[in-house]
Amino acid sequence: MLNTTLIYIERDGEYLMLHRTKKENDLNHDKWIGVGGKCEEDESPEECARREAFEETGLTLGDLRYHGIVTFVSDRYEGEYMHLFSCEDWEGTVKECPEGDLVWVPKAEVPELPGWEGDRIFLRLMAKPHPFFSLKLCYEGDVLVSNELHFYGA
Repeated sequence: MLNTTLIYIERDGEYLMLHRTKKENDLNHDKWIGVGGKCEEDESPEECARREAFEETGLTLGDLRYHGIVTFVSDRYEGEYMHLFSCEDWEGTVKECPEGDLVWVPKAEVPELPGWEGDRIFLRLMAKPHPFFSLKLCYEGDVLVSNELHFYGA
């Protein structure tokens, strides 16, 4: 299983969303997701989140909120442990992303964008105060066939 990060950068009731359109053989092709990517060897999830956010957006992240871990299981793609973060504390100017188009989208509109069905589950969790969670999402192709949610530290 890969260790990856997924970061939702916030500004005035909006998330900075990445419309993935530029990479070949991309499991996220034409989907709208947060920014992030694969953890490098000896890199913590927080270090990965900051590095990936800077590489994809040009923004330097400050304080992160670590919401939970999402276990992505698929019959088509490699499994992932996705470390899910949000960040309101950042600086810099958004640059062009090599993986797609970066767009500020009102949070209420994000669940309506084309994306993974399971993302809607954790986006709802991120919208309200919740303890740290573990969410397992199982897919057949692009179809969510099951999910399992646990809270910790409540």
